[in-house]
Amino acid sequence: MVGYDPEAKCVSTAEAAAAGSASGLVTRVLVSPLDVIKIRFQLQIEQLSPRNPGAKYHGILQAVQRIFQEEGLVAFWKGHVPAQFLSIGYGAVQFMAFESLTKLVHNVTSYNARDSFVHFVCGGLAACTATVAVQPVDTLRTRFAAQGEPKIYHNLRYAVVTMYQTEGPRTFYRGLTPTIIAIFPYAGLQFSFYNILQQFSEWVIPAEGKKGGNVKNLVCGSCAGIISKTLTYPFDLFKKRLQVGGFEHARAAFGQVRMYRGLLDCIRQIMREEGPGGFFKGLSPSLLKAAVSTGLVFFWYELFCSLLCALKNTDSTTRKEG
Repeated sequence: MVGYDPEAKCVSTAEAAAAGSASGLVTRVLVSPLDVIKIRFQLQIEQLSPRNPGAKYHGILQAVQRIFQEEGLVAFWKGHVPAQFLSIGYGAVQFMAFESLTKLVHNVTSYNARDSFVHFVCGGLAACTATVAVQPVDTLRTRFAAQGEPKIYHNLRYAVVTMYQTEGPRTFYRGLTPTIIAIFPYAGLQFSFYNILQQFSEWVIPAEGKKGGNVKNLVCGSCAGIISKTLTYPFDLFKKRLQVGGFEHARAAFGQVRMYRGLLDCIRQIMREEGPGGFFKGLSPSLLKAAVSTGLVFFWYELFCSLLCALKNTDSTTRKEG
């Protein structure tokens, strides 16, 4: 049901947006702790190793324990309000754009809207559209998740006003360049691999064994998330490092901080000081998050679309009977 299907004209563009928003909302609540840990790892200059005495975080379990001890349970949902705005807005724009683009391809070209290459291109373009729309909220989410105690930003309104007054409007789009560079192949690979895995599962699983469709959607989405995240991960790290530029004073409690003049300077400094492994800091929680979040996003999206179709069919049947 992901993408336009001429044989199953069930979900409208507005309904795709609604299903995408609901999917993003539910998924965000469940994966927020993994996101906080991933961001903390990405922003740490010191090597993620227990052999490094200057490193605040060494691994996932150690980070969970330390964050819980120092900041409490609610720390795993730091920045959750802007993160929810991000997920709801991103989900709505991405799936609405994806459905529209695949329908456009079907109507004006000779390509099959269900083709994996079409899903790659349309998925990438849809994600770029959604990214530009929600980038300011993503920057706010990153800063809330990154700050230590005592907090610099106490609420969303204070953060917006302070950042605008002290750093200007462009600060809300910090890290946009690596984000756009990374998001096209990342989202494109997500949609295309999800499509490929769905087709593969239909070929492998016999017709009488296809009752577990929801589980299949979850597994296909998780695998697609792992593959796409691994291939595009360094750009996500660059984005996070750039987004906290001008925010170094709030990160003093976490260890060393660095200032970057742009994307290329960020790459050079990481390579020089942290080595090639620095480009993959936080990969473990990121892959775990990608598997869970991508699987859940597609799972909930397909489920909500199915519910909307069922409601429409019920209404149509009721009208005919009436």
